[in-house]
Amino acid sequence: MKTRKTVTTLVLLAACTALIVFAAERMLYAEEQIPDERVPVVDISKETDRHVVIAQGTPKVYQGHPTTVLMPDNKTMFCVWCIGHGGRCGPMAKSTDAGKTWKRIDDRLPKGWAKARNCPAIYRLKDPEGKERLFVFAGFDRGAMWSAHSEDGGRTWSDMKPTDDRKGPVMPWCTIAPIENGKKLLAMTNIRPPKTTRKWNVVAQSISEDGGVTWSPYRVVTDVKGRNLCEPFLLRSDDGKELCCLMREQTHRDNSMMMFSRNEGKTWSTPEFTPWGLTGDRHKGVRAPDGRWVIAFRDTAKGSPTRGHFVAWVGTYEDIRKARPGQCRIKLLHSHAGWDCGYPGMEVLPDGTIVATTYIKYRPGKNKHSVVSTRFKMKEIDAKLRAKN
Repeated sequence: MKTRKTVTTLVLLAACTALIVFAAERMLYAEEQIPDERVPVVDISKETDRHVVIAQGTPKVYQGHPTTVLMPDNKTMFCVWCIGHGGRCGPMAKSTDAGKTWKRIDDRLPKGWAKARNCPAIYRLKDPEGKERLFVFAGFDRGAMWSAHSEDGGRTWSDMKPTDDRKGPVMPWCTIAPIENGKKLLAMTNIRPPKTTRKWNVVAQSISEDGGVTWSPYRVVTDVKGRNLCEPFLLRSDDGKELCCLMREQTHRDNSMMMFSRNEGKTWSTPEFTPWGLTGDRHKGVRAPDGRWVIAFRDTAKGSPTRGHFVAWVGTYEDIRKARPGQCRIKLLHSHAGWDCGYPGMEVLPDGTIVATTYIKYRPGKNKHSVVSTRFKMKEIDAKLRAKN
């Protein structure tokens, strides 16, 4: 009898301790969860004249996880995506009118592309001598990242093959930025730590000195206890002296996180919370002609009226650096799945038009996700903000 009472007491003590720890943790981060009413929302999601459906979903076909790239002529764009959620790669479309119309060019791709999976990412990269190539980095096969490239502006493509024999990546490169005045490229993604079975991400980076052809070994740059950081996005300060890395926080308990480097990624600051308005999954942004950042993502901010939809945050680099609210948020597209969207392509044209592309359940009904873009200029958003006030 005493043994049973002792066991019961220990169980109750353990449960109470767990509740106390949980409550303390929630109090610690409570400030980060408060919705910021200073961030107005401009809703353009119902303005269908802005929308272009690049790949229509069907009751059987789920079009997922696109990225885009704009070519130097500012008219040609490529979009790549996968079939199914994190499924096989292979679909590609090309636009010659800056994203207004698209043509599928799957027939140009080698059959080996279908062996690669999971969120293909397309980049236009230059080597130190100025030679430009298009690259598509795709998911993984037994843990190794795969890639293909084009040396003729996307007319022909190599087959997909492992980038190297390293294990560990969960995603292909989520972000790539030139460093050291273009002498090198800095790429980042999330990986699972080697020799572990935990389903937890850490953010790692790699350097290329030959324009993306080869990459240095992964170096883990942040692993925050109690946080599941992934899908980083790099942006540079106005003066060019600092890099900022925005990161998805996969537990979704609190805001997204960010860290900074003033030595081209050699070292990073301790991660901290982003402003509430920048809380989301898979950040991708461009600078508008006036210098403001427009950063798109799936909204995961608690208390947000656009939570689960495709949105963009607008503000300056200093707003990010100082964790200020920013100017506004834009509801870009409405997700009729209530969540599953984001993973955007973001391009800015010379006239200031921003083309934001995502995968999304575009309409109610049986059709699965489509690849859709929306187009807008910041002067239009500014006018709508003035009208709200």
